[in-house]
Amino acid sequence: MEFRYQDPYPIQKDDTVYKKLTSDYVKVDRLGDREILTIDPRGLELLAEEAMADVSFMLRSSHLESLRRIIDDPEATDNDRFVAYNLLQNAAVAAEGALPSCQDTGTAIVMGKKGENVYTGVDDGEYLSKGIYNTYQKRNLRYSQVVPLTMFDEKNSGSNLPAQIDIYAKKGDYYEFLFLTKGGGSANKTFLYQKTKSLLNEKSLEEFIKEKISDLGTAACPPYHLALVIGGTSAEANLAAVKKASAKYYDNLPTEGNEAGQAFRDLEWESKVQKICQESAIGAQFGGKYLTHDVRVIRLPRHAASCPVGMGVSCSADRNIKGKITRDGIFLEQLEENPKRFLPATPPHLEEAVEIDLNKPMPEILAELSKYPIKTRLKLNGTLIVARDIAHAKIKEILDSGQPMPEYFKNHPIYYAGPAKTPDGMASGSFGPTTAGRMDVYVDEFQSRGGSMIMLAKGNRSKDVTNACGKYGGFYLGSIGGPAAILAKDNILSVEVVDFPELGMEAVRKIEVKDFPAFIITDDKGNDFFANLAH
Repeated sequence: MEFRYQDPYPIQKDDTVYKKLTSDYVKVDRLGDREILTIDPRGLELLAEEAMADVSFMLRSSHLESLRRIIDDPEATDNDRFVAYNLLQNAAVAAEGALPSCQDTGTAIVMGKKGENVYTGVDDGEYLSKGIYNTYQKRNLRYSQVVPLTMFDEKNSGSNLPAQIDIYAKKGDYYEFLFLTKGGGSANKTFLYQKTKSLLNEKSLEEFIKEKISDLGTAACPPYHLALVIGGTSAEANLAAVKKASAKYYDNLPTEGNEAGQAFRDLEWESKVQKICQESAIGAQFGGKYLTHDVRVIRLPRHAASCPVGMGVSCSADRNIKGKITRDGIFLEQLEENPKRFLPATPPHLEEAVEIDLNKPMPEILAELSKYPIKTRLKLNGTLIVARDIAHAKIKEILDSGQPMPEYFKNHPIYYAGPAKTPDGMASGSFGPTTAGRMDVYVDEFQSRGGSMIMLAKGNRSKDVTNACGKYGGFYLGSIGGPAAILAKDNILSVEVVDFPELGMEAVRKIEVKDFPAFIITDDKGNDFFANLAH
C-alpha cells in the first residue's frame, strides 16, 4: 500500500461567530521568503483573560436555545421545564457580569493549535496562565485548585492555577484555541472503558450504552451535552476526543470513515443514543425526557487488540469558547449577551411547593418532612450549615479523636456547597450545590451521632445513604444543580464562616435562605427517588 497521510481529525469548516478584541499585538515579519505572524505575548495574555471572563458569565446561544426547546416541548415533564426555566433565569443573572453561572468556576483548560509560521518568542503557557490568573483575581470566581505539598498534604493554590495547557503544532500562520472551564462535577463524569471487538455489533453496543447511561446519573447537572467516543490510538487519545466532542469542537468532522482512518461523526448512533437517554426517564435532574440536550458519537481507528470507549459530558454550565489570532488581530467567540430573550413570557406551571421552616428544632423539621412523599417540591426558609469535602474530613477527624459532633452539624441541615467570591454589595457569591455522592462515606457515622440528619446537595447517591436515612430517620434533599447565580441573588440572605476559616471556600459556613428550592429525594422510610426511577 502506498504512503498516505491523513489528518486524524479533519474538521471541515469553522462556522463560529467571532468578535474582534483588538488589532494590537500582531504583525507580519519576513524571514527569508517566509512571512511570519509575530505575536506579542501580551496578546496571549489578553485573549486568555477575556476568554475566561466571558465563559464564566455567558453561554453559547445554541445552548440557551436548547433550554428553551425543553420548555416548549409538550413531551417534557414539569420537572424538565422547571429545571430548564431555572437555568435560563440563571443565565440571565450571570450575564450581568457579577455572579458567575456556576459556583465551581472550574479548572482552566486551554487547547491551542499553533501554526508553523507563528512566532511568540516565549513559553506560551506562561502568558496564557497569566491571563487566566488575571481573570480569577479580578472577577468573582472561585479558587478550586489544590496543590500537593506531600502525598497527603494539600493547600489551595489561591489563584486557580495551575491550568491545563496543551499546544499542538500545525501548518499555517494563525493560532487557534479552545478554552474551557471544567467543573469537578462534570469532570468526574468522564469514563474510560477498555473493551474489545466483541462490543462492535448492534446488540452489544446498544446494551452497553443503556447500562452506562443508567450509571451516568444526575450529579454533573444535566441536561448534558453527551459525547461518546469509540476507538482511539490510545486511551489518552480517546479521552481527549471525548472532552473536545462534548465542547462541540468536532461538530464539523466528516460523517463517514475512510481507509486512512479519519475520525468521523456517526449521526445514526447519535440519534440512537439520544433516544436511549430520553427513554431512561432520568430527565433534567428530577425525572423526565431531557437527561441530554444532544449527543455526539465519534468513531476513531484502534489497535486490533484494543477498543477504548470514552464517555463524558458538558454540563448545564456549558463553558466552552473558541479563540484565534490571525494577521487581522485577536478574536474570541461571541457568546450570548442577552439570555433573557430565551425566557418565556410566563413561567412553566408547577404545583405549589411545601414551605419548610428550618429554624424549628431538628426533630420538628424531620417530623414535618416525614409527612410528604419523595419528589415533593419544597421551599426552604431559615438556617443552613454549609460544608463539603474537606470540612467533612475534618469533622471525621474530630469524631475519631473522641470529641463530640459539633452542635451546628446536629441542629441544622447540611448544604454541600462552596461559594465563589462575593461581589461588592451582595450577600453571597454564586453558591449552588456540589455533588452529594462525594460525602456518602460519612453519612452513616454522622447520622449515628445526630449529625447530617438533613442533607441538601445535587445528584443521586448510594444505597448506603438510603439505608442510613431509613435507619436513623434522616433525609436527603436535592437542589437543582446549575443555577448558582440566581440562588445567590434571590435565595441567600447572609453568609458567615463558623469553623475552619483557613479552608477558604471549603470552610464551614452558616447561611440564611428564603424560598430555597429543593425536592425530597431520600426519605426516612428508605425510599429513594433515583432508585425508584431506575426500576
